[in-house]
Amino acid sequence: MTDPIADYLTRLRNAIMANHRVVEVPASNLKKEITKILFEKGYILNYKFVDDGPQGTIKVALKYNPQTKENAIRVLKRVSTPGLRKYTGYKDMPRVINGLGIAIISTSKGVMTDKEAAAQKIGGEVLCYVY
Repeated sequence: MTDPIADYLTRLRNAIMANHRVVEVPASNLKKEITKILFEKGYILNYKFVDDGPQGTIKVALKYNPQTKENAIRVLKRVSTPGLRKYTGYKDMPRVINGLGIAIISTSKGVMTDKEAAAQKIGGEVLCYVY
């Protein structure tokens, strides 16, 4: 597998389309940080890190609207790929749906949202858009 972040996003996307409640993905430190951001911003219901084997897994509980059965995540879009990295400075931060969505940025001070990175005046690699 050449792009584990794209695999992570695809597993979440597939679980959403199949209306699954929980999805398991192989763990890595970057995936753990992305999962924490998704939880903090209210896109997922809960998560749990399971240490089994050399790598471990992340169990993600997806969040659905009880009335409409619609998921909180509409789009997960990978931006920077191994073949074409996308970097941005803090002055040129991407605005996802005019500020309604979030861009997850990998910076020198860790993984954070576009708004947090702009507030700290640091740029980095744009990993994905979520809305």
